[in-house]
Amino acid sequence: MSFASILVLSIGLAMDATAVSATRGLAVPRIRLRHVAMVALFFGGSQALMPLVGWIVGAQLGSVVERWDHWIAFGLLGLIGANMLREAWSGDEDEDDEEEEADPFGLRLMLVLAVATSIDALAVGVTLPMLHAPIVLTLLTIGITTAALSVAGLYAGRRFGAMLGSRLDVVGGLVLIGLGTKILIEHLGA
Repeated sequence: MSFASILVLSIGLAMDATAVSATRGLAVPRIRLRHVAMVALFFGGSQALMPLVGWIVGAQLGSVVERWDHWIAFGLLGLIGANMLREAWSGDEDEDDEEEEADPFGLRLMLVLAVATSIDALAVGVTLPMLHAPIVLTLLTIGITTAALSVAGLYAGRRFGAMLGSRLDVVGGLVLIGLGTKILIEHLGA
């Protein structure tokens, strides 16, 4: 597998994480270094780790993961998106709950988003040995590409958010639901 092929694969895998990063950018008034680091580490790290897990576990569980990856991503992204919509439309939350759930960069939320957007990378990891891909180069390229594109998505989302104003949780929720639906439709149609 050539480096050009690995790079194209990396860009394709990074698209979901980039879109989700943009929704994180929509949700904050100002991007901080902490936000950039979290997006790069969570999404880039998850996208690099999942193919490794797929590579290791693929022989035993590859067909199961491949059969269910789109449903898992659809469910996780759909639930998170629906929760964002619910929060945007309800104004009667406790202050403590609101502070905890309002953090678009909460550790638990970022972990769920990172896993949801990298399930396809797990399935790809199963195929890497068959493609004779150099594992270290492939994992590094996937991780670095995803981290860079996710940071770009974060800034693009913030810029777009500044033009739209407040109450962008609705947009973010719809994007996540749409992304989950897109993943499901693509896999069911294949």
